[in-house]
Amino acid sequence: MQITHLGHSCLLVEAAGSRMLLDPGTFSDFAGLTQLDAVLITHQHPDHLDLAKFPALLEANPAAVVHADPQTAELLKKHEILARATAAGESFTIGDVEITPAGSQHAVIHEYLDRIGNVGLLLTAPGEPSLFHPGDALDAQPDGDVDLLAVPVNAPWGAIKETIAFIRRIRPHVVIPIHDALLNEVGRAGYLQHISGFGLDGGVDVRDLVDGQPADFSEIG
Repeated sequence: MQITHLGHSCLLVEAAGSRMLLDPGTFSDFAGLTQLDAVLITHQHPDHLDLAKFPALLEANPAAVVHADPQTAELLKKHEILARATAAGESFTIGDVEITPAGSQHAVIHEYLDRIGNVGLLLTAPGEPSLFHPGDALDAQPDGDVDLLAVPVNAPWGAIKETIAFIRRIRPHVVIPIHDALLNEVGRAGYLQHISGFGLDGGVDVRDLVDGQPADFSEIG
């Protein structure tokens, strides 16, 4: 498995012969990507779905199927983009990769905003480490062990105490930082220090992919 962090919550995942792009949002650089088999979207917020750039992405990847939470699938339909709705527990496959959605709602931002849908995604394949991308919620429970956990580092809805509790509940082998576009370099380092030091008893392995280069995780699991 190879994973490339393309900014904020956007990950390019290459596993079991398939290329999947997760959460291509406004803070992410996914221009020029080709040969995608799927685009997977956890929820409709612009930092996870850049509607202005999305048609060009699909035009460059005509074979890619789109899967999104039900609300986002309806939103895309209004833009004449076909997306298959994902729901917790209803697994689907991209090639040899099985994807199991988990969760249903975005984390609470504040009481004056209605909550929207958010569906996290667990990716598994024979001989590959498992990866869970939670989108913008920390309450979902993936159906199975998680080797690689994409962890939102900073958000208007988040607190480091909740992040630490999330990691300790899921107990991954490796943490991949995401959702970090609102931080400067110093602030980001402070968050990662808390995550690596307290994510598990004795610390947790944090693989920071901020350089935007593909990272091989084949040895994990």
